[in-house]
Amino acid sequence: MGCGEGSHLSNIYDNVKSEKSVVGVGIYISKEGIMVASKDYSNKIWAVADLANTPFKNKQFDVILNILSPSNNAEFNRLLKSDGLVIKIVPQSGYLKELSEHLFHKPDKQNYSNAETVERFNESFQFVESLRLSYTMNLNKSSIELLVQMTPLTWSKTEERVKSFFNKDSAQITVDLDIN
Repeated sequence: MGCGEGSHLSNIYDNVKSEKSVVGVGIYISKEGIMVASKDYSNKIWAVADLANTPFKNKQFDVILNILSPSNNAEFNRLLKSDGLVIKIVPQSGYLKELSEHLFHKPDKQNYSNAETVERFNESFQFVESLRLSYTMNLNKSSIELLVQMTPLTWSKTEERVKSFFNKDSAQITVDLDIN
């Protein structure tokens, strides 16, 4: 759900397909994202759809994976089989902090919390386990360009601020996620 250009679903699919019969289904509201996914990753079902109103029958999915995107818990409950599993990956306070610090000069804009998102998710589904994943990595110029294009953090910023980060030869970036 919210599959973007399909790379996450494709990687997971490739790792589990040999274990049992698996059908990968990617849903995204952007027609362009689904076009990229369907071109780059075959043998999966790609659908342009709103997460609040997907074109699938009730109780069709064993697993729903929601990575760094909004969710519609009622729709997820409608789609999920009774013994199914929802995995929601939510950015935490350190997520892309170096980029946030570069783009936002006000400390209140540099830090955020997704505690309410996680709380609403846990109210809608039986809690099984939560894991925090946090690490820092060095990005080269081409990876910086991809990050800047991907993240909503840059979408509303001035071109000058974004370009000054975009033009770096390398950058340390923190990934800080809760996996619920």
